[in-house]
Amino acid sequence: MRADQLLRRGRLAEAAPQIAALQNEAPERSEAWLLGARLAQMEGDFFAMLDQAQRGVAASPRSLVAALVCAEAEIMAGETAAARERLARLEAEHCGDPVAPRRAAEMYTHLGQHADADRCAQAALALRPDDADSEFQAASYALAMGRIGEAERLLDDVLMRRPGDFDAAYNRATLRRQTAERNHVPQLQSARAQLEPDRVPPALHYALGKELEDLGDADAAFNCFARGAAARRHALSYDVGIDVEAMRQIAATFGADFFAAPGAGFEAEAPIFVVGLPRSGTTLVDRILSSHREVESRGELNELALAVTRAAGRSADKAARIARAARAEMTALGQGYCRAVRGAGASGRVFLDKTPLNFLYLGVIARALPNAKIVHLTRHPMASGFAMLKTLFRMGYPFSYAQDDIGRYIGAYRRLMQHWRTLMGARILDVAYEDVVADIEGQTRRMLEFCALPWDAACVAFHTNQQPSTTASAAQVRQPLYTSSVDQWRRHEAKLELLARTLREEGVL
Repeated sequence: MRADQLLRRGRLAEAAPQIAALQNEAPERSEAWLLGARLAQMEGDFFAMLDQAQRGVAASPRSLVAALVCAEAEIMAGETAAARERLARLEAEHCGDPVAPRRAAEMYTHLGQHADADRCAQAALALRPDDADSEFQAASYALAMGRIGEAERLLDDVLMRRPGDFDAAYNRATLRRQTAERNHVPQLQSARAQLEPDRVPPALHYALGKELEDLGDADAAFNCFARGAAARRHALSYDVGIDVEAMRQIAATFGADFFAAPGAGFEAEAPIFVVGLPRSGTTLVDRILSSHREVESRGELNELALAVTRAAGRSADKAARIARAARAEMTALGQGYCRAVRGAGASGRVFLDKTPLNFLYLGVIARALPNAKIVHLTRHPMASGFAMLKTLFRMGYPFSYAQDDIGRYIGAYRRLMQHWRTLMGARILDVAYEDVVADIEGQTRRMLEFCALPWDAACVAFHTNQQPSTTASAAQVRQPLYTSSVDQWRRHEAKLELLARTLREEGVL
């Protein structure tokens, strides 16, 4: 229908009256209400999205599509406990439809319920055991749960069925350190040779780069990473200047006057936030702290960003969103965030949110959650920049595929963090990745003291932590601590000159 086409093209103002007309003409049709839910979602009005989705379910109570849209709306509106209940019903009512467990697995992941996601992925695979998509999904959750061997076997099967699935090849390459006796370099090189140079997918470059690096061929690996990053960057419509300006606006908006305004915030919870740049050691610290008997990691959540959007309401652009966020009712915002995280299943005395880019929201955290602990990971900017450049992120971090973009982003991030330190002082604990690697026990004691937690020796044995992990470091953090990545960038210092020059221009080096 035309309204659906308009939504796909982002023409919301034209779609809105057509959707309203459909709802007036045929209120018994769930499709009209689900279109309304999509429209509200695209407009950032999650409460309206939920209302429309619930009407869609009422119109068609047995519809799998309506149930899935409603579960997604409940997640975005912060009604996470209701979403979990709906997903459980959906699993039972549509147990013979492979679409149901596959989509439920995706939503459980948004809720941080990785064991439930794993169960659903296994159910979907049982219904379609020869389906490569089901195998790929099941491999992702096997990795998250620490079943590395199973994940590799599943990805091998995917690549037997779909030899050109280079996303699967990249995932497989990251599962373990490749060895001279056991690697996939010849197959990857052969696949690349069969493609035109400008048609090689980024994932193939990154997969080959990772395996070559493991085998000690650093120069060839870097060339693969550089080519993969260039291909990925070319496919993106991204301007790092927009992010740089947004960070400047955040600092200007969340200044001394903001912090001096009255308001107690939501004091009933004291979550731990681990923030920093991606690939700066946030996952390592998450595993260390969540090995503590009183701490439960919820992984990387969208919940704080969603809570800000819910509290601030719709905005036309980033500048307007930042201004509205500063005017939001902070106690309600903090309470809504914690309610959503608890409703999603957080049951530990202390929960931990390891979303690196939450450093953008430290002003909101300080006011909305006055008892929250903020652990900020730092890392040498060249090491951090190189680590980002050689990682293919599935979503987010569009600044990570060009050396000058990385340098400018790091510069803006450093300035914003200095702004937060000036205003928040002792509320932020800076922890250097290099210091953790050099003295894990000393830095762990320092972090636990900051978080008002008693000593727990399990923290320094973080690699035995059984909690799930879905980050780019999911396989690495199940190994004992190693030091090889600290100065790895120095092997490529000449090839990273653009990054170094940009960091010097930003005043970072």
